[in-house]
Amino acid sequence: MMPATEQARRWRLILGRYADTVLPAGQVLGRRDCDIDLALGFLADRAYAERGHRHGAGLGGSALTAVTWLEQARRLFPKSTFERLQTTAILDYGLNELLADPAVADSIDPSPELAAALLALRGKLDPGLETGLRIIIAKVVQQIVERVRPKFTAALSGRRDRHRRSFQPRAQNLDWRATIRANLRNWDPERRQLVIAQARFIQRAKRHLPWEVILCVDQSASMAECVLNSAVCASILAALPSVGVSLVLFDTSVADLTDQAADPLEVLMTAQLGGGTNIGGALAYCETLVRRPATTALVLVSDFEEGGSVAALVASAKRLREAGVTLLGMAPCDQAGRPSFDRHVGGRLAEAGFEIAAFTPDAMADWLAEVLS
Repeated sequence: MMPATEQARRWRLILGRYADTVLPAGQVLGRRDCDIDLALGFLADRAYAERGHRHGAGLGGSALTAVTWLEQARRLFPKSTFERLQTTAILDYGLNELLADPAVADSIDPSPELAAALLALRGKLDPGLETGLRIIIAKVVQQIVERVRPKFTAALSGRRDRHRRSFQPRAQNLDWRATIRANLRNWDPERRQLVIAQARFIQRAKRHLPWEVILCVDQSASMAECVLNSAVCASILAALPSVGVSLVLFDTSVADLTDQAADPLEVLMTAQLGGGTNIGGALAYCETLVRRPATTALVLVSDFEEGGSVAALVASAKRLREAGVTLLGMAPCDQAGRPSFDRHVGGRLAEAGFEIAAFTPDAMADWLAEVLS
């Protein structure tokens, strides 16, 4: 059972300074807890002020500003907690002034969740905040690119051929099994380590036909993070010499952003998140982009919540499949990591020839590498 002192501490942090008459801060909170109480109280006071509540005598608001709150919260909370709190502060407690000053916006710890949430609200934000918004989105884009690009480059630069040895020492071509076998005699029992005297590498088979990848991305309100990831993936693919990329965003209408595919920031600042969904209309448009069906992969990124005709959607999918196009359907995951999509429509698409999976940028790299090999 939790000690009474710890229970009192937690309740005081939950209830805030308005509970001082019952749970005085000086008696139940330590010095660091008082700083946490001040930081949380700053957000609570903003919520009270929006409801027209005035602070009573002796309960005046803290002297924190949005900037000093950001600095203090970063120091007080673990990184994961701070990122959630920071997002909540901007989206739910109106701390938009954090975006108004580019220098302050640059100090915000970016996260995909914050970027996706800001993108979803972009149309409702003051236009004067766009510079700060761009700074945050650009930092998140760069983080994802740095993490995912090596995976795409290695996966799509050619499939590994275990029957052909390579003498070019590249990390992505390292053959661990052959390397371990070749160096078993170099086992050091004292250090309990295998000394690698000679590494073995695998040669990659070169592809002779370039592939066309059509990224068809749902930009309805629930898909903000998937749009973010898809824009990054499109830019990485656009830079690969063996892959041609078309980028199509859709809700109830279709926007072909292929000419911007190499610049994910511009794609994201152009995207109009929200509205309904007409997947069938988007697929019908993508049919017009197919030039060489046998070497074309269409990647549909959506939760498959079709607002248009499911019959028209399935018919379009069947035509693409019968023509020889490789069809991949990537759905988002919920916060628990479970695939989150309309199972009925997803099932109909699977019957029509789509392979369906949950979406992450890393998974897209692996999946496309397998398909395009």
